Amino acid sequence: MSKSVQSNPNLSGLFPGIKPGISLLATGYGTAGMITDRQARLAKVADKPYKLTDGGGLYLHVTPAGGKIWRCRYEIRGREKLLTIGHFPAVSLANARAARDAARDVRRTGHDPAEARKRATAEAAEVDANTFEVVARDWHTRQSPKWRDHHAGNVIRSLECDIFPILGAAPIRVITPRMILDALRAIEDRGAVETAHRIRQRMSAVFVYGIASGLCENDPAAIVTRALAPVIRGRQPALVDLAGVREVLTRAEAVPAYPATRLAMRLVALTSVRVGEIRGATPAEFEGLDTPAPIWRIPAERMKMKREHVVPLSRQAVETIKVALALIGPRGRVLFPTARHADKPMSANALGYLLNRAGYHGRHVPHGFRAAFSTIMNEANPADQAVIDLMLAHLPKNTVEAAYNRAVHMERRAELAQAWADLLMADMPPAEELTNGPRLSRAART
Repeated sequence: MSKSVQSNPNLSGLFPGIKPGISLLATGYGTAGMITDRQARLAKVADKPYKLTDGGGLYLHVTPAGGKIWRCRYEIRGREKLLTIGHFPAVSLANARAARDAARDVRRTGHDPAEARKRATAEAAEVDANTFEVVARDWHTRQSPKWRDHHAGNVIRSLECDIFPILGAAPIRVITPRMILDALRAIEDRGAVETAHRIRQRMSAVFVYGIASGLCENDPAAIVTRALAPVIRGRQPALVDLAGVREVLTRAEAVPAYPATRLAMRLVALTSVRVGEIRGATPAEFEGLDTPAPIWRIPAERMKMKREHVVPLSRQAVETIKVALALIGPRGRVLFPTARHADKPMSANALGYLLNRAGYHGRHVPHGFRAAFSTIMNEANPADQAVIDLMLAHLPKNTVEAAYNRAVHMERRAELAQAWADLLMADMPPAEELTNGPRLSRAART
């Protein structure tokens, strides 16, 4: 009488039809004349190998060393062949019979069971080898040449920190939406909702790459989009009146801070560049500091729009840069290093923390100096809107205009930069004094 038996995990991948957790039907073997599980267990060692025959070509091969191996004899295209199924008792009698039946079904299709098993084993090995981390790193390697170095680094680090420790070792084919959602919820739980959305997008790109490469069949990261907490966006806080922004700078320069942080804050205010561009500044980027037309040439790979940005420098900006250069010395690699490592740029949060200590948390952020410059200078010079946009490295929508404007307006941009510096720095102390102000304790330095 037929009975239901559960497939042994050791047979997973032996044949396409045998998978863990699938009920298989024994086909009556084990009746009179066939071996039993007890007989298999009690089989004694002999001087020579022998076999206990079960039926349908299946037998238990008993070696002089005590090994018990399930084998199945079959014929394919007129040739007799032997299929090794596995060792008893790891492979039970019921599962050995199920493997024999699966081999018989494969043989009926005209295929060789041994070859079918080799293919299944190879496919299983390929699935195991193509883990999410392996595929993600391959995707990143192929995509990163078109990205800025900074962005490429951020992408792989986000996966290394938040995804690889959880899902990196899982074959990409077996990852489910629930597994992805659990990983992203852990990011949300620490308050990084926007980061969770950004990482989901990166994971989705990995799955799309995997689908195109034949490594997986769907994109489970796309499914979880609406299950994530929404990102609530708003304008970054900024004071945009001249008196307010001057007070911000005055108070920020008066609180305890590392000298390089104060100098960086002043240069941000004077040049209206992004914080990332200040952090990455190197001495080699500054040209003509002792000439009538000093500039800061920011390389394309550090710009958000991935194009070179030339910043005309006011007298006050040059003064600030020279003080910073004196601090780092002739061997300095970055203009504004961290307090602990002279060759590493300051923390991405250093300027924000300085404004927080000055009492401007939720009221003004470093990016706010760009908003202040735009607002104040556009109100004072309405005919120069296009020039001011160029000074902020805003890319015109018209690509022809964008290409043209890169080479023009430098004289007017220099005039506006100096006018802004004169408004902002009126009665402010010279940059040299920023190196003598109160410092943070060593433990609290940014």
